[in-house]
Amino acid sequence: MDEVILVNEQDQQIGTMEKLEAHRKGVLHRAFSVMIENSKGEILIQKRAKSKYHSGGLWSNACCSHPMPGEKTEEAVSRRVQEELGIELAPTFSYKFIYEVTFSNQLIEHELDHVFVATFDGMPKINKAEVEDWKFVDPQYLLNQIEENPDQYTHWFKTILAEKYSMNKA
Repeated sequence: MDEVILVNEQDQQIGTMEKLEAHRKGVLHRAFSVMIENSKGEILIQKRAKSKYHSGGLWSNACCSHPMPGEKTEEAVSRRVQEELGIELAPTFSYKFIYEVTFSNQLIEHELDHVFVATFDGMPKINKAEVEDWKFVDPQYLLNQIEENPDQYTHWFKTILAEKYSMNKA
C-alpha cells in the first residue's frame, strides 16, 4: 500500500494517507516534478502509461511522483528517475507550488509540488509500466503544441512550463 505525506501549506508534515484515498479526498500532500533538459536546451518529456490512475496517456515532464513517508524528497526524486527512466541523476531543487485539479474520474490532485531540474544528454531506458513514450523537444515547439492541444498534457506540467517561461521573459 503506497502512502503519501500529508502537509499543510507551509510544507510541514501533518500525517500520512494511502495514496488513492488522498486523491479521492483531495487532501494536500507532498509531490515532486523533475524537469530534465539536454545540453541543447531541449526538454525531456514523457507520455504517461495509459494504466496510470489519472492522466494516463498524457504528455508530461520527465518524472513526477511522491516521496514515501520517512523518505527525503531529494532521495525520492533520484529513486523515481531511476525507476521510471533508468537514469542516475541528482536533480537540483528549484521551487515549489501548490495546485489543485479534479479529473474526469473524480480523483483530485491537491499537491505541494517540489520542482527539481537536471541536465542529461543520454538515452533513457524507460519502464513501460510507467512511461509509454518519451522524447526531447524544443521548448518553443512544445509551448506551441500545448497551445494547440492543451488536453494532451498534464495540468501540473503546463503550470510548471508557464512559470518557467514567464520567469525567462521577465
